[in-house]
Amino acid sequence: MAKAAPRLIADPASRRERRVREVHERILGAATELFAARGVESVKVDEICDAADIAQKTFFNHFPTRQHLMSEIAESFLQTLLALLEAVRREGGTTAQQLERFFALVATEVERGGPMQRSFVMEVIRLVHDMPPDVEQSRRLYEAFGELLRAGVRAGDTTTAYPVAVLSEVVVGTFVTLMLNWLGIEGYPFRARATAMARFLADALRARRGLGPTRRSISR
Repeated sequence: MAKAAPRLIADPASRRERRVREVHERILGAATELFAARGVESVKVDEICDAADIAQKTFFNHFPTRQHLMSEIAESFLQTLLALLEAVRREGGTTAQQLERFFALVATEVERGGPMQRSFVMEVIRLVHDMPPDVEQSRRLYEAFGELLRAGVRAGDTTTAYPVAVLSEVVVGTFVTLMLNWLGIEGYPFRARATAMARFLADALRARRGLGPTRRSISR
């Protein structure tokens, strides 16, 4: 008589972790939907709890403050930016073409984001701009642009007069300035400025005869 196969017993810790993760994602989903519909500032924590069908205590077990929730959703927006940059790099082309495509895609993302997008953009700027480049969230954006620029240096279309680290800071600084102007200036022509800034960067970063590698550009 054949022996019955032993039943696999699920690890209680794994089940508990899965439930915690499910609740966490439910909170994020409920908050994102409410923010998209009404804007971030008008949504209260108890409304998020009602939408996610949880108690306030559960909410604060997952997010000690409302700002922690905002930071995690903003992190997903930063991931979107990184994914856009990676997609642009996979398409290829010159450094100038890739920068112009990236800024155009960001303009599209901003335009379709609705009222909640401004709050998340502000949080992304805090993550990237208010933290030094060696902090994880900030470092990823600098590194992503750095890879694009290093490829441009190898292809011969990007200047070698300055270290790639410096060029990355210029690109990130231009990007942050674009976002800050959009946040602070009523009626700011985001797409037109994004196009102009991308073209400015392309011209500033372009390799030129007589501007070869310097001692400063050796260390990247």
